[in-house]
Amino acid sequence: MNPQETDVLVLGGGVIGLACAYYLLGSGRSVTLIDQGQLGGGSSHGNCGTLTPSHAMPLAMPGVIGTALKWLLRADAPLRIKPSLDPDLLRWLMAFARRCNWSDFSSTSAIKAPFLVRSCELIAELVERERMDCEFERRGTLYAYRDAEAFGNSGWLPRALEEVGIDIEILDGTQVEQREPALRPGIAGGYFNPGDAQLRPDRFVAELARAVRARGGDLREQTRIESIEQQGSRISRVRTTNGNYSARDVVFALGAWAPRVARQLGLRLPIQPGKGYSITYSRPRTCPQVPLVLKEASVCVTAWNSGYRLGSTMEFAGYDSSLNRKRLDALRRAATEYLHDPEGAEVREEWYGWRPMTPDDLPIIGSVPGIDNLCLASGHGMLGVTMSALTGVLVSELLGDGATSIDTTPFSIRRFG
Repeated sequence: MNPQETDVLVLGGGVIGLACAYYLLGSGRSVTLIDQGQLGGGSSHGNCGTLTPSHAMPLAMPGVIGTALKWLLRADAPLRIKPSLDPDLLRWLMAFARRCNWSDFSSTSAIKAPFLVRSCELIAELVERERMDCEFERRGTLYAYRDAEAFGNSGWLPRALEEVGIDIEILDGTQVEQREPALRPGIAGGYFNPGDAQLRPDRFVAELARAVRARGGDLREQTRIESIEQQGSRISRVRTTNGNYSARDVVFALGAWAPRVARQLGLRLPIQPGKGYSITYSRPRTCPQVPLVLKEASVCVTAWNSGYRLGSTMEFAGYDSSLNRKRLDALRRAATEYLHDPEGAEVREEWYGWRPMTPDDLPIIGSVPGIDNLCLASGHGMLGVTMSALTGVLVSELLGDGATSIDTTPFSIRRFG
């Protein structure tokens, strides 16, 4: 069968792939995008929808390995690493452990912060330009602590954000409770992040797909990759369940699936699936006015006019497709401890998704040595929605004249050797 010819073939229809398609079309390229399921059906769907420059700090930091070991046998721990002899996971964990120091923590934060700030600006411009109906609001986010010792030990957090130019307000318990009446009494303290925002992620993805189609993009769902063929230094053909494709350029925006597909090209991408969970409800009677992070439990709470969501947790358990009831129950328990009305009357969805985690908590964006027409756009961890717009811009620039609006060296696959 002769392949279908296209200018740019984007593999993956989550928020990153759609953002790449949108900005590529804006730069004058023509785009075909394929996804194995529905657009935005992976980790773009059920996350908490916060846009967070305040999350500039990487997961790898001093003390996190000890915490993970302490929680090793707790199935409901906020951070859980399921015991495994998988060599890819072990290599990833060793690389992650090497970065659990203040020097790497600071250097990564300094790279992530301006990326997140600029991408949030681009998302705000995109929502306004395309008149997206996705419940975008600039409300900030609020961190709440119930444990006085935990709050007292968190002084590194405002210092780290201030060092990279991210605004943060330190609040005592009374100030936190006054700012958010949905919280139960007994808050020890917290932080307000005024530069953060929120949107409904599934609606944002749907609106982004609409904008891509309006620009002439060809979006094809239920199209699973069967194989990728390379001829010389170029990808020559992508075989799928709905026909074959050849393209001038190919963009890998496959999220947590990227390392599995990349193996066909002899590439080892240091990405592990970090499983997150959420529960979506109708709005409770007393609903938070601002997105919350319940810090001791690492649970995020987001409310929109259309609903209410508890989410987060991080589980490294490979591509386990089960819905772990213990981890869902942990979300409910945390909300009950912190909130007057922890749950809405109607449970609308219980969900999990795999986030594409790199050991240094930076995405992989750019070209691949030895494959001239491949551009990577994966490994965005827990911040795919927040990083989506700038990633799309950078991919469009890299596949244009190559001059990028920020230095992409820190995001190159070459950093892993």
